[in-house]
Amino acid sequence: MSATVQDQRSQRWVVGVTGASGVRYALRLIEVLPELVGEVHVVFSEAALRVLSDEEGIAVSGSSLSYSRLYEREASNVVFYNPRDIGARIASGSMLTAGMVVIPCSMATLGAIAHGIPTHLVHRAADVTMKEGRKLVVVPRETPLSQIHLRNLLTLSQCGVTVVPAMPGFYSRPASVEELVDQFVMKVLDSMGIEHHLGRRWKEPQES
Repeated sequence: MSATVQDQRSQRWVVGVTGASGVRYALRLIEVLPELVGEVHVVFSEAALRVLSDEEGIAVSGSSLSYSRLYEREASNVVFYNPRDIGARIASGSMLTAGMVVIPCSMATLGAIAHGIPTHLVHRAADVTMKEGRKLVVVPRETPLSQIHLRNLLTLSQCGVTVVPAMPGFYSRPASVEELVDQFVMKVLDSMGIEHHLGRRWKEPQES
């Protein structure tokens, strides 16, 4: 195991999920991340829970959401939080993390983060990540984009936030939605600086 992989095995990451279409990206990231890092701390906004029900048919509340409810198996290094719990550990900069990913990132959440106006735990955790100078990755999912959306994206980019729009590529010739999702989640993991083998890279030789 390389020194880089050993280091990431001890990392603690926060994943925020908000009410934009594309919750499947978040589900796949949350599924694979526990195998790559030490701890994963997850919070779904209330709007994200609505999208989870609408898009994936999974109806749960913020207080009952768990890894086993999503994947029908356990993961001891994943912790879920209620979005209303603004006193949770991830709301404090004293909890050391490698960073946070907001996937997908709604335009309401984008605006709240860009202007420092947290109204629930996802916003607050992202605000803390920025103020502590840690890695923040946002995955905006909206189309078309208004000038307000574009200004907010530019504001975050100028603050050092990594913007990874939910724009899946087709150069790998995906044969299924699952392959398309994996190819995009690979880009998110790359932006987090996490070593993985989720998807095949451009012109990378296939293993024999």
